[in-house]
Amino acid sequence: MEPHLPKNVGRGGRWKSHRRVINGILFRQRTGVPWRDLPARFGKWKTVHDRHRRWSADGTWERILRAVQADADAEGRIDWSMVSVDSTSCRAHQHAAGARTAAPLVPGRRGRPVQHRSDEALGRSRGGLTCKIHLSGEGGRRPLAFVITPGQWGDAPQLIPVLERIRVPRPGGGHPRTRPGHLGGDKAYSSRQNRRYLRRRQIKHTIPERKDQRANRQRRGSAGGRPAGFDKTIYKRRNEVERTINALKGFRAVATRFDKRAYIFHGTVTVAAIRLWLRP
Repeated sequence: MEPHLPKNVGRGGRWKSHRRVINGILFRQRTGVPWRDLPARFGKWKTVHDRHRRWSADGTWERILRAVQADADAEGRIDWSMVSVDSTSCRAHQHAAGARTAAPLVPGRRGRPVQHRSDEALGRSRGGLTCKIHLSGEGGRRPLAFVITPGQWGDAPQLIPVLERIRVPRPGGGHPRTRPGHLGGDKAYSSRQNRRYLRRRQIKHTIPERKDQRANRQRRGSAGGRPAGFDKTIYKRRNEVERTINALKGFRAVATRFDKRAYIFHGTVTVAAIRLWLRP
């Protein structure tokens, strides 16, 4: 990670001990402890928190994730033959609620964070406040891209945004790699818009057709079009993305959302994804 970390704070300052601070961030990721309860060996808790917040806001964690994925792709460690999509709900802790409304942009000042959301990606359902991670994972059970939304949002509308976020840079330059060899998903992703998008991008896919969609197609006769192709053998590999989600939620700060701001929680999930890519 060292070559991709920022060197300067700004105005001639320099960061102190990246290693100790990142170890503190990873400790909090794994255990989910409040920032104020970080052990003293990681330094001041506010230093650790501020750096995580700053790097979540300016996209540093995103750039590191792309760099780590590029290294893995150059070594042939990304299984592009099968990429699957799925989502998981994360219960929001009571401390995650109550974020203040973001102030409007002021010309000449620093803009809003890269992953800013006006709704803070929080939604209320039967279980209380939740958010949802929509994820695409490669065959090696590591995340390629993800989108965070309120917990009550559906899966189908998020398929395209998730696939649009797959951008693995090529070390030699040129356009980043964005298209998987095959895409798998459950019936929640079955929609005309999604299938039309996948055909336009020439992405082969295995997504089962919902019963109501099949009945509607059959009722229309020849005007309903042909049935969607489905391969049960390929569909069995969809468990790879489920296992990716299980590994991601092994980090307690991901399984339960403690962050008030959506961009900070996005950074929290990104750090967990980086850890999975660096894991041997």
